[in-house]
Amino acid sequence: MSAENAFLDSIRRIRAGDEQAATDLVRRYEPLIRREIRLRLADRRLGRAFDSMDVCQSVLGSFFIRAAAGEYDLENPEQLVGLLVKMARNKLASAARKQYQRRRDARRQDRRRVEDLDRLAAKDPAPSDQLSYQEQLTRLLEGMTKEERTVAELRSQGQTWDDIAGQLGGNANARRMQLARAVARVVKELGLDDARV
Repeated sequence: MSAENAFLDSIRRIRAGDEQAATDLVRRYEPLIRREIRLRLADRRLGRAFDSMDVCQSVLGSFFIRAAAGEYDLENPEQLVGLLVKMARNKLASAARKQYQRRRDARRQDRRRVEDLDRLAAKDPAPSDQLSYQEQLTRLLEGMTKEERTVAELRSQGQTWDDIAGQLGGNANARRMQLARAVARVVKELGLDDARV
């Protein structure tokens, strides 16, 4: 199997909820995401408030939810790297804005329990994290209209936007935007995007 076909198969498996494909993606791309975050985490006050693993977990959580909903059209590993780096930058910028807006004093922050730190340091996502992603995906789909859920399900089955538009009517770009808007709306309503930072 060529590298491109292997990548596309991995993305298809992630959309279908394959835990092994998700674990493989985390092992491969987590160091890259964390390095990008650490390079941009110049303010020591922010570093005391959260670390690269916090932001990385948020990025991966958002990616898996949105990938399972069929939002991303990724054709090669370079596109995935670009997406994950962009998400990391955006998550870090958002977390920094919140930190500054709240004008928090890092010395007054509650310290995390030792068990939480051990879980965050683990290389593989904990079973509770995997369950959380599945629960979040279920909540995401439940927050969509029947038509939006149908689009998401067809995408998660690997159908192209042209195929979906052919089945449901409309054009491919309109169906892609419909799903993107639905995911953004429900993620915001449920607070899923910010749950991990």
